[in-house]
Amino acid sequence: MNRREALSRVALILGGTVAGANAFLEGCKPGDRKAGTAGTFREGDIAYLDEIAETIIPTTDTPGAKAARVGTFMTVMVNDCYDETDQRVFFEGMQQLNKASSKKFGKPFMDIDAAERKTLLTEIDAEAKEYMTKKKPEESKHYFQMMKELTLLGYFTSEIGATQALRYIAVPGKYEGCVPYQKGDRAWAT
Repeated sequence: MNRREALSRVALILGGTVAGANAFLEGCKPGDRKAGTAGTFREGDIAYLDEIAETIIPTTDTPGAKAARVGTFMTVMVNDCYDETDQRVFFEGMQQLNKASSKKFGKPFMDIDAAERKTLLTEIDAEAKEYMTKKKPEESKHYFQMMKELTLLGYFTSEIGATQALRYIAVPGKYEGCVPYQKGDRAWAT
């Protein structure tokens, strides 16, 4: 084999690696999944999702989920990462949550106060936990389980969540395998 053949084979291998990386990372061919095909987010949906997230992680001595813009994070994750079935469950769940609020309090979720929101989401969370214990593996998650997971992921991976709710050192330095824990200490983000 001469140098020209070797270089062309290396170029072919590297080209295949770069071109196939997207398909490998996504687990499907590009174009198989169409983002947002199960529905689309409307103008008020980010504020609605922010309020749901804020009820799950409220502002206390640290900023809550709304300050971390978790609603925006949820829309990106649902559109870009969820398959069509899960997208549909999520969009229908947004409507179901509003219907549950109207049924229980006579008003949509955005119009009820914080205590009523907490009561409603606590009931729906109990319903979701029961559903998740009985669901078959091929069935989709409960919509509230998705909302709760996205809220936690969005909050604790945000700058606010990582630096203010958790302890964070940008460059931690040396590795310490055993660090003393004092009751009440926040968990480490790094």
